[in-house]
Amino acid sequence: MTAPDSHDAHPPDSTLRRREFLGRTAGVAAAAALLDAVGTHPSSAAAAQPLGSRPVRTQSGLVAGVPASASGVTVFKGIPYAASTAGKNRWRPPQPAPSWTGIRKADTFGDAPPQASSTLTMSEDCLNLNIWTGARRNGERRPVYVWIYGGGFSAGTGSDPSFDGSVLAAKGIVVVTFNYRLGALGFLATPELSAESRHDVSGNYGLLDQIAALKWVRRNIAEFGGDPRRITVGGQSAGAGSTNMLSMSPLATGLFQRSLAESQVRCPSDPELRYLGVSLRKMDTALEQGPAYGAAKGATTLTQLRALPWQDFTDGASLKDETVDTKSVAKPPLFRPVVDGWVLPAGYRATYAAHAQNDVWYLAGNNLDESGAVPETAFDYWREAGYPDRPGAPPVHVTLDDYVTAARRKFGTMADEFLRLYPASTDDEAALVSNDAVRDNSRVSTHLWGTEWTQGADRPVYTYFWTHRPPGPDHDIRGAYHGSEIVYFFGNLYPGTQGWTDQDREIADTMSSYLANYITTGNPNGRGLPRWPAYRPDSPTVMEVGEHYGPMRVASPERLAFWKRYFATQEAW
Repeated sequence: MTAPDSHDAHPPDSTLRRREFLGRTAGVAAAAALLDAVGTHPSSAAAAQPLGSRPVRTQSGLVAGVPASASGVTVFKGIPYAASTAGKNRWRPPQPAPSWTGIRKADTFGDAPPQASSTLTMSEDCLNLNIWTGARRNGERRPVYVWIYGGGFSAGTGSDPSFDGSVLAAKGIVVVTFNYRLGALGFLATPELSAESRHDVSGNYGLLDQIAALKWVRRNIAEFGGDPRRITVGGQSAGAGSTNMLSMSPLATGLFQRSLAESQVRCPSDPELRYLGVSLRKMDTALEQGPAYGAAKGATTLTQLRALPWQDFTDGASLKDETVDTKSVAKPPLFRPVVDGWVLPAGYRATYAAHAQNDVWYLAGNNLDESGAVPETAFDYWREAGYPDRPGAPPVHVTLDDYVTAARRKFGTMADEFLRLYPASTDDEAALVSNDAVRDNSRVSTHLWGTEWTQGADRPVYTYFWTHRPPGPDHDIRGAYHGSEIVYFFGNLYPGTQGWTDQDREIADTMSSYLANYITTGNPNGRGLPRWPAYRPDSPTVMEVGEHYGPMRVASPERLAFWKRYFATQEAW
């Protein structure tokens, strides 16, 4: 492995070298404060004013921010990065944002993308972004974090209060969140749509939105004190999948230098990948599904589809793709990204094998109580509730009969060996050992993904396993659930009424410091933080974070050998 900063396409100037050195040795926040004090550019009356007290110029016009929740941080809300996707722009690549005159007051979040929601203000004019910055002047060149929300490619918004970037901004990071199109509006593919495309493809409009947002950031972020040469893209769940897809897409080459994926970065041959929103679709399958979806709404032509109100396309979260054999009862969401030969030239395995991914730093991991693992305090609840039958939901096995049946379906001829390695004779034993198997599967899959990824990329990789169960009403039922780590990584313990403890606040400070360090240097380590070792293919461990900190083995040697042999028998995505 090389040093974290030795692969920058453009060598950093003296200011960047000073900040990165200070970030590694004295902490990111201290480095940022020192540079703010000494200045990074010749002073002038305009440059000396905090960004919150004067308008900032973007390519479309001037914007004025408002104070954020952290002292000294300004937030700019609802800045358009592309035009409305309504009318003729529906199912077309994002178009340039319109310009405006005067100063646009960026004090209100923009409309969310259409989805099934009773609380969000939604429209097809939804391609907007939000920026948190503690910079006092433009040109400071602070590292930038661009966050992509999850939600199975059918739900979510960049204005979710869990993603408030104030704490990270106070630690020297410029934080960007944004919206992208969801469900059918983001991922519909039809032969007519492909025919009107210059590339003869369709189905990845949501990913094209993400790429457009990154291009906007590269062109504009310096005015907000950000460094367009030091951009990290991160996300959770479908946002983590998006991060991986952008890390593979030639259209995103050079738009960012680091990736961060919270949950669902998996070994391509792990069957768990198949029911998730990030399982990808083949182009031929997507071209069959799209017209069938339109016909069900009484629209058999593209003109008819574009004439329908957007409210007719908010059903993505309820639609399954029944064509995928997931080795379980679970099914992925119908609308998700497509291997189209343009945005995504190939799937995960083929991209990694060809060493065709973008050579970026990577930090990725999964959680204790997700993918079908549940807290011991929730066994009785799940026996009564049953399987959560919705797209992308994992099976939960808390009875002996269900556990054995699921094992035989998933492992086939290897089921007897699996049941010997993970034995159970009662319902409670089955629930406990199912948890063990799910967590081993997750950690092993993360480790094997790292092996495949690093064969075609030179920059360091860091992996983790999140184990802290937040307080509040979900503690006993959901535990360290899918997405529970987000507010800790942001350092933003939301909502404030959840009963956060001193331990939670300490974890949030630790995790947001790890994150700020990684975004700044490509290395999460810093003064006062437990050491986080870089990934090594010959060391089958991940970094436990949350409840404890330190390397943990992915599975026992015998179980690890089983998972490796099992994955080797499975079709890769």
